[in-house]
Amino acid sequence: MKFTTASEVDLGHEKVGKLLFMLAVPAILSQIVNLLYNVVDRMYIGHIQDVGAIALTGVGVCLPIIMIVSAFACLVGMGGAPRASIYMGKQDNPTAEKIMGNCFIALIIISLTLTVCLLAFQTPLLQLFQASSKTIVYAKQYMGIYALGTIFVQMTLGMNAFISCQGFSKTSMMTVLIGAILNIILDPIFIFGFNMGVKGAALATIISQAISAIWVIHFLSGKQTVLKLKKENFKIVPSLLFPSLALGIAPFVMQSTESLISLCFNMQLSKFSGDVAIGSMTILTSVMQFAMMPIQGLTQGGQPIISYNFGAKNAQRVKKGFLLQTLCCFTYASIIWILVELFPQVFISIFTNDSDLMTMATWAIRIYMACVLLMGLQISCQQTFIAFGNAKISVFLAIFRKIIVLIPLIFILPNILSDHIFAVFVAEPIADFIAVSTTVTLFFKNFKKTLAQMSYEKS
Repeated sequence: MKFTTASEVDLGHEKVGKLLFMLAVPAILSQIVNLLYNVVDRMYIGHIQDVGAIALTGVGVCLPIIMIVSAFACLVGMGGAPRASIYMGKQDNPTAEKIMGNCFIALIIISLTLTVCLLAFQTPLLQLFQASSKTIVYAKQYMGIYALGTIFVQMTLGMNAFISCQGFSKTSMMTVLIGAILNIILDPIFIFGFNMGVKGAALATIISQAISAIWVIHFLSGKQTVLKLKKENFKIVPSLLFPSLALGIAPFVMQSTESLISLCFNMQLSKFSGDVAIGSMTILTSVMQFAMMPIQGLTQGGQPIISYNFGAKNAQRVKKGFLLQTLCCFTYASIIWILVELFPQVFISIFTNDSDLMTMATWAIRIYMACVLLMGLQISCQQTFIAFGNAKISVFLAIFRKIIVLIPLIFILPNILSDHIFAVFVAEPIADFIAVSTTVTLFFKNFKKTLAQMSYEKS
């Protein structure tokens, strides 16, 4: 029987190349727009007259906390959506709907908990992430308002994954597009027009996220979707929710440890330099997001193809999907690497015109992103493990690169190299090289076994 997940695509029969194009292009556009969503605040804030540089650093201190909020959405959405795709490949839509309903309730519970914690412990959290006496004023202005929109962030990011996993790539893109356009429009109005500064940036963000959240819930409750939000699926079933959360641990670790890494970077940079170095790190992090988000869009487009055909035991389509996805990821990462190394000032000038920030960030970004061309392989392999529902290896790889390798290097290298600031920044490319080598070796060893097992089970 021919089974189609969405009216837009046929994951089980359409040509893999055409499918990847149809799903990845909207996903990449979504990620690019989402990038604008995430960095547009910083672009405007960095150009506020007189206080732009220090305000940008203050908002940069908030970024690790914002990453944690997003990480919880990944825990639920990026864990539940691949499992829903796998069950759809098995032609078991009722179970897939139950998984989605359980994840919806989990996101609500997590949102309320996070909101209370962020509001109650705002000051100590910002101080933990190295907010200085000058920057904490702006950090609190931004975080105090952003925390109130936590539930909208969770609904938008977490539930949009369930739109993508069904093959509704265009609808998924619209979720991001609606919020991003609103944010881009509202930011200058609130920041400069109403003279609200940093508070205006935060308010524009949560209003935009709220509209996006309404869009997502409306679609998943409507007639067009294959999987529907139903009240009878809101009762938590541990046997469905917990495996989804287990699979979501890998993307959760990947996202949440960014905040821990930011803390480590900021601690070391604050120790050896000060607010200028921390401001530079904010810019470097933003540019790295620019590099990684389209790759994540590619793998987001590849995930429904791989997961669905993994559930259907179609080894050839899984193999074709992975190889094509990896080739595209590596090609894009290589292009970004060349552009950053040749024209770093172009990327830095987007965020600041402050001469001190420009000077430090320009040389630092060349070091920080020296191995970014290899990250296409890393992300493609790691996300394919998630598409297979392989939680254990996914979690190990997420922990290995950041916790086991990168964080120790941030603290060890300044004790070895005489240029302490250089030593802090060079920890990133060294960790990238080690992680990619490990991931690729581990992946291809397991990939052959997975394909052989699929072919055996189908026969």
